Amino acid sequence: MADAPLFLGLDLSTQGLKAVVITEDAQVTHESAINFDRDLPHYGTTNGAIKGPDEGEVTSPVKMWLEAMDVIVNKMKDAGVNLSRIMAISGDGQQHGSVFWSGDAERLLSNLNPSKGLAEQLSPAAFTFQRSPIWQDSSTTRDCRELEEFVGGPQVLADITGSRAYERFTGNQIRRLRRIYPASYAATSRVSLVSSFMPSLFVGSIAPIEVSDASGMNLMNVVTCKWEDNLLEFCGGPELREKIGPEPVPGGTVLGQISSYWVERYGFNPECSIAPFTGDNPATVIALSSPGDAILSLGTSTTLLLSIPPTSEPPKRFTSSHLLSHPTTLDAHIAMLCYKNGALAREQVRDKYAERDWQKFNELVEATVPGNDGLLGYYFPLPEIIPPNVEGTFIFDKDGNPVDEASVDGKVHPRAILESQFLSIRSRIDAILPEHAPPLQRLVVSGGSSANPVIRQLAADVFGMRVFVAGQQGAAEGGAHLARFAWWRAQNGGRGSFEELQAMDGDEDAEGEERLRLVAEPNPKNVDIYDSLIPTYRRCEDEVIRACGASL
Repeated sequence: MADAPLFLGLDLSTQGLKAVVITEDAQVTHESAINFDRDLPHYGTTNGAIKGPDEGEVTSPVKMWLEAMDVIVNKMKDAGVNLSRIMAISGDGQQHGSVFWSGDAERLLSNLNPSKGLAEQLSPAAFTFQRSPIWQDSSTTRDCRELEEFVGGPQVLADITGSRAYERFTGNQIRRLRRIYPASYAATSRVSLVSSFMPSLFVGSIAPIEVSDASGMNLMNVVTCKWEDNLLEFCGGPELREKIGPEPVPGGTVLGQISSYWVERYGFNPECSIAPFTGDNPATVIALSSPGDAILSLGTSTTLLLSIPPTSEPPKRFTSSHLLSHPTTLDAHIAMLCYKNGALAREQVRDKYAERDWQKFNELVEATVPGNDGLLGYYFPLPEIIPPNVEGTFIFDKDGNPVDEASVDGKVHPRAILESQFLSIRSRIDAILPEHAPPLQRLVVSGGSSANPVIRQLAADVFGMRVFVAGQQGAAEGGAHLARFAWWRAQNGGRGSFEELQAMDGDEDAEGEERLRLVAEPNPKNVDIYDSLIPTYRRCEDEVIRACGASL
């Protein structure tokens, strides 16, 4: 099998870049990763990002991403990966990040010198903005409200695009940059998402945007999967139609073959196909999900993902949810809840109340009772997405009265933040499931905190579902599966569904272990406790919203 095909998935997340290589029968053969703060410290990022001078502004250096691509491929070579066996590449990028190409970009991409790295050849000349807005950015509130007013309100926008206006969504980011930096925007030839920026580097020309990731822009009709001209013009002027590129493309297609730069510099196979990259959340669905699963991603952000039957229903009002197109099929959508204050908020509570130690954090959780005797805590070190724009720490006693954080025994906070984050999701699940959706069967957890047994058990109790973890790499592996899917379809004359390809894979990995492993079962008594807390949780959340002057 020394010449059997391999497939590469790349995951460009907030904090790092990961690579996963799989075989034709979906077995993982290689994993590598770099962390931006640790491995590329000269860019001065904190958790992969840089806070700007304007309120809510958060960006990442495009040059850092370029350097990371060279670093990760060199790591793969050093680890003995035979790059000439890789027959297709796909992957994912952090959703909602955007890249603005200059008029010289196409020429530079198509004439890369294999004796030099990407960063020194493309930065700064290929970009009109050297730092890209990312999903943590919340500087576009004005632009969001103006967009909603333009279309007739948040629900009308959700009817069209699958989501009301959100600060991180690319349409609103474009409108702000056009308003504040008109010359740089005018000089922009094309706008990419992080997910379409990455394949552009491999094909040597600016790649189209993939359909599922396009759902997170407030610019695409989520039912027709086509750009909405009136939204394009409102956010970016009449010229945005040209800057945004062709209509969104689905997964499983081939954008082209890998450019000679990668063949000559690293030894990739010249027949290697490049497939569309998607967003990190849809890629996680591809890697982990089966019908009836809920995916809880416990990474930098906390995200709930549900594959649901195709629907023309927009997210129900005031749920703060999203409806995304599916990356591989028209026979499904993805419903999503996304929270900015995920792992970083949990870590802040750990550092403050558990001596910066996860074992101590777990001990404090287990030393307190389920439901925390009615105490509820809300922890938002960053302006939150759900509920929108709330910030700060808020504690309520068992009667729903606000109390000062300092007056509460510190040992209750580790349990409080976990219960708060999970109850927020639990209280919204029914609102985002269409009436005709099948009942949820199990909760699949991923991300860094999914390795914590105490967190897994608490999730089982709050959600009332059995909890599974996957022996997989989440989004990066989802990207590798998308690469394999595109290659497989090309071998079959462009025919075949992703489900048909999945059916060819076994239920076990190369070591004979189940791909999904049961790690926690719900305690019925605890499930009842958390069900009873939901009304109180909602009332206290409304108080937090009022205290922050925010609105749904």
